[in-house]
Amino acid sequence: MISLEAVPAMLPPQAVRSSQRNPRRFDDWDKVCFGAITAGLAAAAVFLLYMSSHPPLAELARHPQLSVFYRPTLLWAGFGLALLTARSLLWIAYRAPSVCAFDYAPSLTVVIPAYNEGAMVANSVDSVAHARYPADRLEILVIDDGSRDDTWTHIEEAARRHPGLVTPIRFTRNQGKRAALEAGFRRARGRVVVTVDSDSIVEPGALLAMVGPFRDPQVGAVGGKVSVLNHREGVIPRMLKVQYALAFDMLRAAQSTYGVVQCCPGALAAYRADALRRVLDDWGRQTFLGQPCTYGEDQALTNFILGLGYDSLYQRQAVVHTLAPTSYDQLCKMYLRWERSNIQEFFRFLPIAWQRPPAARAMALFDVIVSNMRYPIWILSLGLMVMLCVLEPVTALPRMLLLVGLGSSFNMLYYLRSERSKDFVYGILYSYFSFFSLFWISIYALITVRSRSWMTR
Repeated sequence: MISLEAVPAMLPPQAVRSSQRNPRRFDDWDKVCFGAITAGLAAAAVFLLYMSSHPPLAELARHPQLSVFYRPTLLWAGFGLALLTARSLLWIAYRAPSVCAFDYAPSLTVVIPAYNEGAMVANSVDSVAHARYPADRLEILVIDDGSRDDTWTHIEEAARRHPGLVTPIRFTRNQGKRAALEAGFRRARGRVVVTVDSDSIVEPGALLAMVGPFRDPQVGAVGGKVSVLNHREGVIPRMLKVQYALAFDMLRAAQSTYGVVQCCPGALAAYRADALRRVLDDWGRQTFLGQPCTYGEDQALTNFILGLGYDSLYQRQAVVHTLAPTSYDQLCKMYLRWERSNIQEFFRFLPIAWQRPPAARAMALFDVIVSNMRYPIWILSLGLMVMLCVLEPVTALPRMLLLVGLGSSFNMLYYLRSERSKDFVYGILYSYFSFFSLFWISIYALITVRSRSWMTR
């Protein structure tokens, strides 16, 4: 573990105040959710034992050729259940970091890259400029990455509305999001650097919440909570609203408990400036299989910061609302970028995780290895499902659909504990939508992992 410089001048003890939700008190609803989750995990364990002796599956296991589909799938399911149990315990233990007091806020630079964003970029800039933060310690850098529409016009108008606060930077040609971020990082003067996407709106208290964790000199990166801004614009955004809540309030909350959030999202992430400068050159020219990395810049940067020995945390009290895909085509393109990024960063993350303290090392490696087993094993699982439909043509598919429904209903317990919204029904709907129309994403991402295209330009 490296020795990190203490920064008492940056955030003294009195600089941090607790939110009304921190620490969170358990109420009766929490107890109901925890009890139901415990029962669900136990039921899943019993179900796996049953499936291992179910006649059609037992026949597959005895068949020398067919067992190659069955045994890895069952093993993956068992490891997945163990991982979910561990995540659940860590999720319960999670407490949001404290928020920084206004008077003690450190100097802060917010970097907003934009490409063909139109008027939305002005809304993003305005939300940052109007956030609760001392104006004399805040700078906003907005980089137009060679847009071909009126994005630059809206950036200039935002700069005029906030003189001395907003600095516009313009590329003469499109160079990519990573290059735009790098240009902002190199000009940043703040002791903390925050990234905000140009299609995102930060809540007023987000900036103070993001800098709060940096009172601990061990913290190098912080990820905020991403919610869907346009969730009323169709079924897909409504489903994604539920999925985002699970990805942040459950998954990242669990990872934050041992200090290894694997991806601080570009929509709202914060970095210790000193650490950022140490990795900027390597991050800017990162390659994968001989090709320049053009996406997954947020996950890559998180890995670089973790590689220095710092922790990465999740800040539930810092919320940003971002535009989500509204069509199937847009959704698939987004997921393909994410999956390819997961694959390329998986190999970099393994040696980084190995350098963590023993408990964090064990959990981080278990998490990432079991999660990424899905790429090869999902192909075998699809083969297994086809064979079951052949062996039991009448009952196999209904049983699979029932299993999907039960699994998604169980996942909604995590959502209901944090959101307590009737939108949970869209989470169940998403499970069926994913089962029938997104099953190919992981496989195609694995096959096309060398692709560098964002597929949006």
